[in-house]
Amino acid sequence: MEAKLFYAHDPMCSWCYAFRPVFEAFISNLPDEVELIYLLGGLAPDTQEPMPDEMREFIQANWRRIEAQVPNTKFNYDFWQRCQPRRNTYPACRAVIAARQQGAEYDIEMISAIQQAYYCQARDPSELSVLTQLAIEIGLDENKFATDLGSSKINIMLQNEINQARDFGLNSFPSLLLALTDQKIRLDVDYLDEKNMLDQVNRYFY
Repeated sequence: MEAKLFYAHDPMCSWCYAFRPVFEAFISNLPDEVELIYLLGGLAPDTQEPMPDEMREFIQANWRRIEAQVPNTKFNYDFWQRCQPRRNTYPACRAVIAARQQGAEYDIEMISAIQQAYYCQARDPSELSVLTQLAIEIGLDENKFATDLGSSKINIMLQNEINQARDFGLNSFPSLLLALTDQKIRLDVDYLDEKNMLDQVNRYFY
């Protein structure tokens, strides 16, 4: 039986960052029949407005909650002093698609680079200069990346992924949807143990 597993995420989603170790263990043990498809959900649209104080406090409280609930997840709170944050994740989402244009393997590498920059190195991936530097660091062609990042083509591709995630009802991140020939199954995300998610998938194959 053929199947598709859709993973809706955002590279600047803190819960997606916390989910990554278990997610990687999960996908490495999926049945061979399952095709994994990443969908960028677009957590926060483009804006140049500084992040309001209440939003800054909410996100920092969320980081502390994640650290308490997901072992070995750490955040670098220097970000809030070093950067002038905006609630704006679309540039990072477009960067993932722009990276993908230079090879499918760069999709995952850019996601990881954005998460490391944001959560560990206190760098702001909503800044185009930071995204361009990350592209250089993972070995991309800088000029092609910069051209693609600002293109209408990449923006349309992002909108298409956002729309597909919404059509599936995947409005929170991370989310998992198993699409079989005759049904779609929303999987429960487990941040601590991949086995629970594997059990949800394997019941349709074994």
